[in-house]
Amino acid sequence: MLKEERQRRILELLAREGRLVAAELPDRLRVSGYTVRRDLEELAEAGLLQRVHGGAVPRSPVAPSYAEREEQSVEGKRAVAAAAAGLWEPGQVAIVDGGTTALALVDQLPREPHGTFVTHSPLVAAALAQRGARDVVLIGGTLDAGPMVAVGAETVRAYERVTADVCFLGVWSLHPAAGITSRYREEADVRRVLVERADRVVGLASRDKLGTVAAFQSAPADALTHLATEPDVPAAALDPFRELGIAIAQ
Repeated sequence: MLKEERQRRILELLAREGRLVAAELPDRLRVSGYTVRRDLEELAEAGLLQRVHGGAVPRSPVAPSYAEREEQSVEGKRAVAAAAAGLWEPGQVAIVDGGTTALALVDQLPREPHGTFVTHSPLVAAALAQRGARDVVLIGGTLDAGPMVAVGAETVRAYERVTADVCFLGVWSLHPAAGITSRYREEADVRRVLVERADRVVGLASRDKLGTVAAFQSAPADALTHLATEPDVPAAALDPFRELGIAIAQ
């Protein structure tokens, strides 16, 4: 089997199974362990998969820049936001994470929403104010231009003093085994605190984020109590999350 054909086969297996165990691939592909390791490394360097201990998982397709992400999965994010908005209740203290899907969520809230909203995203805070929210708490810190949110020790300390009813958590990548992961380390550190500060944690994830992995973990997948996603995501893609006890909102 030629290298191009072999690597295409690896990607086909990964797309179908969602995770590959490196030790099993030599028998499946009838090549040496060295060849498998080299193929996985080359595919990872090309951005086609994510190497993890013992194998590989799909790499997140999310664009690195905020401007690019604004153009990605626009309809999917609206559908996710609509599902998540159904989990918000008037009068609650709600943490709203940063990101383009969180902005879409704000658009799905009623005009002049009654409740307290806490966010470390200047963009989300401004959108909430424009929506007519009267009680918006903007958490400070150092602005990270990648995710367009405040990060750092000051941000983490501020959230440690918050107790919320619900957290609407932006999701870069979500995998049942690898958990909630992000491209940006400091963003992942803030999200690690967010999942601890609310009774309910609603992950906001369009279909392209499910079953993928990015570099930095915030928490295991079961740190979510709910997963808001698109209505036409197949049951097979959601069953691993249901098995973890996560309620699905579509």
